[in-house]
Amino acid sequence: MADREIGFTANESKRANPKWEIPTRVKICGITRWEDAKLAVKLGAAALGFNFYPPSPRYIDPAAARAIILQLPPLITVVGVFANEADDERVARVARESRVTAVQLHGPQFPPLNKALAEFTRIRAVAVINEFQPERLRDLSGEAFLLDAFDAELPGGTGRSFNWALARGANRFGTIILAGGLTPENVGQAIREVRPFAVDVASGVESGPGEKDPAKMRAFFAAVADADQAASLTTECKMETDL
Repeated sequence: MADREIGFTANESKRANPKWEIPTRVKICGITRWEDAKLAVKLGAAALGFNFYPPSPRYIDPAAARAIILQLPPLITVVGVFANEADDERVARVARESRVTAVQLHGPQFPPLNKALAEFTRIRAVAVINEFQPERLRDLSGEAFLLDAFDAELPGGTGRSFNWALARGANRFGTIILAGGLTPENVGQAIREVRPFAVDVASGVESGPGEKDPAKMRAFFAAVADADQAASLTTECKMETDL
């Protein structure tokens, strides 16, 4: 499967680079306002997510998403979030209308990935349950896997975290985006435990559904940077000890 030059690429994954030379990417999801997208990019977001699942409180019309996306600078990954979709043609049509370059697909239904969606980077959401085994990712398709908390009613965006120990080692089986209840207070610990390629946050940096809180966003990015720096220093010390 070919890698895509869009910010989330398997050939840059930490599974191929255990020395932590690559900073953890940040995806800000549930964007509904231009001012939030602008600040996210300014703070260093690699990706922005636009929710096209109508029941979601963060739903945005594809035309409104396009108006924001067309103002973004180049090299920012724009992700359309879909849930319980079986019709790949419909997903592709909305993705094209909105101008997203990647599709993030949540269950319980999933569309085929090798037909109408082949032109997009495909992120497969995986609900992590107590019996989750990372090696099962080998059997799934997609350029990246978004690990999220399981909820019997909601396909995503629950604002709840899961037992991160279940996801340890997942990056050996694909490019991992860690989601589920991340906040400025816990994202550092999540990064240390899972070592994902990227982290995904929505409610953890909001003042209300779809409305980002600038102070929380700044604190989140600072916490990610601190975790990366600490991991880098730990790796350097280990390398010096090995020498």
